[in-house]
Amino acid sequence: MPQYWLFKTEPDTYSIDDLKREGRCGWEGIRNYQARNRLRDEVQAGDQVLIYHSSCSVPAVAGLAKVVDKAKADPSQFDPQSPYFDPKSSPDNPRWVLVDIVWQESFARTLPLKSIKEDPSYSHMELVNRSRLSVQHVPQHCFQRIVKACRLPHD
Repeated sequence: MPQYWLFKTEPDTYSIDDLKREGRCGWEGIRNYQARNRLRDEVQAGDQVLIYHSSCSVPAVAGLAKVVDKAKADPSQFDPQSPYFDPKSSPDNPRWVLVDIVWQESFARTLPLKSIKEDPSYSHMELVNRSRLSVQHVPQHCFQRIVKACRLPHD
C-alpha cells in the first residue's frame, strides 16, 4: 500500500516544471537527519509525492510525483563542487540518501499554504504544524483532498 508524502523544494532551485522537463530525478540535497531517515527507512517505490514550492512569494503545492526506487547514496555528498558536498561522508560510509521520483502532473491550480492553514481538515498535517521539514508525511485523506482541490477548474 503506497504512502503519501510532501517534498519541499525552492522553485528557483528546482521546480515542478524542472521535474516535468526532466521526467525523472534523484531527489538530492536532503541534509536534515530526520528527513534523511524518512527517505532511507520509510519512503518506498510506488509512494505518491506532492511537490511543494517553498521559500517563494506564494508557497504552494504545485504538482504530483511518484517514487520509483528505494533510497540510495546521494552522489552530491561526495562532489567537492556541489553545494551539497559533505567532507565527513565517504562512499564506504555515506551519510545522505536520495530517492528517484518521476513527474506525474503539474497542477494548473496550485494550493497555497495559506489555504491549507485556513482549512481545519488539514490541521493534522506536518505542513501546518512542523512546516520546516523537507520530507513530510501526508495523511491519505489530506493527500486526496489536496489533489482534488488542485484539479478543480479555474474560477
